[in-house]
Amino acid sequence: MDANLTRDDAYSDGNMLGGPLSEIFAVDLTGAVGRCAGCGLQGPVAQLRVYDRAPGLVARCPRCEQVVLRLVRGKDTAWLDLHGASALTIPLAPAP
Repeated sequence: MDANLTRDDAYSDGNMLGGPLSEIFAVDLTGAVGRCAGCGLQGPVAQLRVYDRAPGLVARCPRCEQVVLRLVRGKDTAWLDLHGASALTIPLAPAP
């Protein structure tokens, strides 16, 4: 990490998870509403603070900074950890 960057400067918003998560899920999860297991904040995945300077992506709660989601992509597998999310509400297209 650049010595001049603080933790607050070194993240992207959760919209950057759209591409990597689309490899796993058939729906866009950036609009899904999650609940932080730490502080209970509810909001769209797009509002998470995503850090990409580690192996994989780490998404933190914008209020308490607890890790909500971790995604690591290997050559032919992906590892998704949602331990920090107590719920995830995923909007689906209406059934035909």
